[in-house]
Amino acid sequence: MFTLDSRLQQDTLLIGDFPLCRLLLMNDASYPWFILVPRREAVSELFQLDNADQQALWLETTRLAETLKDAFVADKMNVATLGNVVSQLHMHVIVRRREDAAWPAPVWGKHPAKAYEPEQIAAVRERLRLVLTGDFCFAED
Repeated sequence: MFTLDSRLQQDTLLIGDFPLCRLLLMNDASYPWFILVPRREAVSELFQLDNADQQALWLETTRLAETLKDAFVADKMNVATLGNVVSQLHMHVIVRRREDAAWPAPVWGKHPAKAYEPEQIAAVRERLRLVLTGDFCFAED
């Protein structure tokens, strides 16, 4: 059974599910920062996924990155999996803009997180509802 790491649970907001991955929004309004987590138990490395899941993860990641680039008008998309703090396999998909607080440096640890206000969360969800279609299932708001 899939269990989300407690740190991801604490630091993110649930958006919904692709066929493989749970989609989360990092609770930091400084950046449109999304996290994909494969719904597989006890996986910390890409190579621990079977071939079908590796392919699904990459397809969901690239689909999300392309969608976010257009929907949130990115100058650059940052896509990464690190896992030094949270070992559960997760993929960061971050919309970067030249005017964002950390540009051009990485977002990690650059500035304290600025939590989303409820109306900002609603706006992000609404924007995503317009562009994430097909096999994506939104969580209840």
